[in-house]
Formats: sequence, C-alpha cells, structure tokens
Amino acid sequence: MENILDIAKRVLRIEAEAVNGLIEKLDSNFEKAVEIIYNTKGRVVVTGMGKSGLVGKKIAATLASTGTPAFFLHPAEASHGDLGMVTERDIVIAISNSGETEELVGLIPFLKRFNLALISMTGNQNSTLARASNISLDISVKEEACPLGIVPTASTTATLALGDALAVALLIKRGLNKEDFAFFHPGGIIGKKLFIKVKDLMHTGETLPIVLPHTPMIKAVVEISSKRLGVTIVTDSDNRIAGIITDGDLRRGIEKWGKAFFDMMAGEVMSKNPKIILEDELAAKALSIMETYSITSLIVPDDEGRARGIIHLHDILKQGIV
Repeated sequence: MENILDIAKRVLRIEAEAVNGLIEKLDSNFEKAVEIIYNTKGRVVVTGMGKSGLVGKKIAATLASTGTPAFFLHPAEASHGDLGMVTERDIVIAISNSGETEELVGLIPFLKRFNLALISMTGNQNSTLARASNISLDISVKEEACPLGIVPTASTTATLALGDALAVALLIKRGLNKEDFAFFHPGGIIGKKLFIKVKDLMHTGETLPIVLPHTPMIKAVVEISSKRLGVTIVTDSDNRIAGIITDGDLRRGIEKWGKAFFDMMAGEVMSKNPKIILEDELAAKALSIMETYSITSLIVPDDEGRARGIIHLHDILKQGIV
C-alpha cells in the first residue's frame, strides 16, 4: 500500500501541475472576459452544479469582495423561479467541467432570449456550453488527483485558481486600494485594521481623566482610579496638554518619595511631552506606537493642542485589531 505522505505529495503535485497548466491556455479570451465583466452595468451571476457550484460560490464571493458585484445562482433553483433574480444588465459565468451539465445547458435558451453575455469555464471546448458562450475559458486538466480519475480534484483547483485570476485582474483594472477593500470588509480583521480610526475608539467628555498641574497627587490618584484608564492627562487652565501621569508614575513616585509623594502636585510628578496621536489616524497605527514605546495609552489632541481624548490599548484589542 502506498505511503500516506507519498499519496499527499502526489495529490499536491498533480494539482500544482493543473494550475500551472492553465498558464499556457490563457489567451485573448481571458482578456475579453475581463473586459466584458469590467464593462457590465449589472452584476456577475455565477452558476454551476455540484463541486463546480461550490467553487462558483467562492468565485462569486471573491469578485464581490474586490469591487465586482456578483452572486451565486443555483442552476436547478434557477429554472424553478430564481431566474427572476437575473436582469437584462447582468452577465453570467457558467462553470462545468464537462460542458454538458443538464441544468446549465437548460439555462441557455433563457440567456439567449434576453441576450445576456455568457462566459463559460469548462474543460471541454467542444461542449454545448462552450459553443453557446460568448467567451469560453479552458479549465481542462491532464488528470484528476484521485486514482479513479473521476473525483473532481485537480479540475476544481484549476477552476478556483482561474476565478482568482479573473478577480485580481479586475481588482487591478478598477484601481482598488486598501481603503476600498476595507470598505467591503468592515467586520473582518482586515477591515478593522484599515477602517477603524482613533476617533471611533477614544474616550472623551466625562470619561476623560484630567487634572491641573496644581492638583494634589492624592486627588490625581482618585482621578486615575475613577476613570479606569490607568492614566490622567495634566492640562493647563485652557485645557492644553502639559503632561501625563500613569500607574507606573505612581509606583515609581511612591518608591522614590514615600508618603511625601501624596503631598506633591501633579505638575511635579507628570511626564512631559507624552505620546499623542491624531483622531483621524487608524487605530492600527495607535497600536503600533503603543507597542514601540511599551505603553498602553495615547493622548488625542485637537488642532490647538487641547486634550480631546485618550485611546487605550484594551479598546483596540477588543476590536480584534492585532
């Protein structure tokens, strides 16, 4: 019996060769397919049965997340009413390795009736589906990875890779940047890193710990404790930032001055020139600054240097920004 690792290596080699084989098959049809999708006024309707359908769902999701409106349509459900989701402005990508899948072939009259552009992804360029398409992309592979040669393995991998190639080509053609990508992913880690700003997380108003330079340290300690941020900003009478006092400053102060520490003023204990960040900066940048200086808070000033807010490490981590 063949060694398990040898089996795994053979499968990966066959699938890698299947993807690599697509490179030689790429021609002007791929460029035309990209142009058709790019210029469509509607959406991309991706359809396929079985394993091709599962791959199609991923292709549709990737297109949608990279700036090309798309959705998956189950071909069997399509003929029972779901065709109502398709408009005359849409285009269709139909996936079938054989090109003879009954449910897909059955959709061709509808597509032709409404003059919808049809792009097929098939392993048989002489098939019914390929001949009926405006553009047919070749996804044929030399062999499947299973010893029976019938289980969709290398062919589905190749199809998925070609779908990614379409999506990336369109992404670049549309000039999509990180901010655009984040707009489509507001709930994910990527979106949070690129979308959430300091002003979305900072503490302001009554939650902001502030004392004056002449505030006795005993009161400064109460301010730090009550606002639960582990720090207090020290400002002048016009609310301009003068310094900061942290939990670490309290411990070091007690070690240095003992009981006399509590008779001192905030201005005598504070650290001058505290680290700041502007409210329109990304929260991910605030995290980077905190990590660089091994601190847990940054002061957010306004345009006049007045204390506007504080962003704390825990607030960033709660959002899953790491």
